[in-house]
Amino acid sequence: MKKHNRPEFKNNRKSLRKKLTPAEAYLWKQIQHKKLEGRKFRRQHSVNRYIVDFYCASEKLIIELDGQVHLNYTAAAKDEKRDSYLTNLGFKVLRFENRMVFENLSSVLQEITEHFK
Repeated sequence: MKKHNRPEFKNNRKSLRKKLTPAEAYLWKQIQHKKLEGRKFRRQHSVNRYIVDFYCASEKLIIELDGQVHLNYTAAAKDEKRDSYLTNLGFKVLRFENRMVFENLSSVLQEITEHFK
């Protein structure tokens, strides 16, 4: 079975790319076109049944941005299950609150680069 960008999720991925959150759009401007230490990132990339915010294949690195909707027990439990699943597949998952992208972008970018091989 295909693991990445499965065809059944294509329309959903496309729709999500057209409707990036403000935080996703802001971070994307910083990491697109190999701007971050020459690493290529994809946005709204699917890995098995999950669509992740950002994915860097060369680093097996996933970046997720979380807004208010993630700040409750049910969402946190789902996020934990998802992160565990992705980690077990060999990916490193980094999560940042949306406000961190706006308030402390340099530390977000620094943390991302610290996970490069």
